[in-house]
Amino acid sequence: MYMEQDSSRLRRFLISGIIFLLIAGMIMANSVAFQLLDSMLQGFFATDSQTAFRTLMMTVISALGSPKMAIVYVVIIAFLLWGFKYKIPAIWAIATLGSGDIVAFLVKNIVKRARPAQHLAGDDGFSFPSGHVFGMFIIAAIIFLVVLPNVKSSLWRLICQILLVIFLILLAISRVYLFAHYPSDVIGAMLLAYAWVQVAEWLYVWFTPILKRWKFVANSEI
Repeated sequence: MYMEQDSSRLRRFLISGIIFLLIAGMIMANSVAFQLLDSMLQGFFATDSQTAFRTLMMTVISALGSPKMAIVYVVIIAFLLWGFKYKIPAIWAIATLGSGDIVAFLVKNIVKRARPAQHLAGDDGFSFPSGHVFGMFIIAAIIFLVVLPNVKSSLWRLICQILLVIFLILLAISRVYLFAHYPSDVIGAMLLAYAWVQVAEWLYVWFTPILKRWKFVANSEI
């Protein structure tokens, strides 16, 4: 089975979840020190350091990592998994992103952080956490957990893992560069997504034996 019982999963969930809650709490409390730290980090992406080519590159990366594209990616992944008899992992992939998006949406509307003043008109809604980074972190986790284990070549697995990490880092940078988010928004998105993946892994371990009793997925690889 892709995911087994793991005694350290609860610890990972608690650590990432507590750090996320601390960041969210400081944002909601309008902590001056925290706002100053955010401003200092965002200073690395000041307007005068931007170029037309860099802005275009960041815009393309941001578009490829949008929440809508994350839905497209998970549907493609699930379709391929289902076709290769990995039906339960396919269901899990869609459920993980879908439920995660609901959690991120609820957090956004609880924290209600306004976006940076310089944000583009196309970037509407609340700022914390970043939906782009959250969604793509979930997609990367799905690929790491249920797609790459099926790649026989260890070299290709490593290359794919490196490319996924690089893209996720560039996506996080692009969201700050384009003033769509504060640095803490993308950091918070990664922490929330990581915590949610721990929950999703636990649910996979719990529900898989139950789903195997269902006729239409009884022959699924797990």
